[in-house]
Amino acid sequence: MARCAICEKAAHFGNNVSHSHRRTNHIWKANVKSVRVKTESGVHKMYVCTSCLRSGRVERA
Repeated sequence: MARCAICEKAAHFGNNVSHSHRRTNHIWKANVKSVRVKTESGVHKMYVCTSCLRSGRVERA
């Protein structure tokens, strides 16, 4: 699974709980995109979550 290179956000695991309280497995995936990013050593491609992109923690190339 993809993981954000900035904040380490990844998939979360848990249970869906129905009205009758039956439990089934569920995965909540982070909104992670493959983005070209400017760094000190040049331009690199990395996985970044959309909350990091919107907050300005990463500068796109």
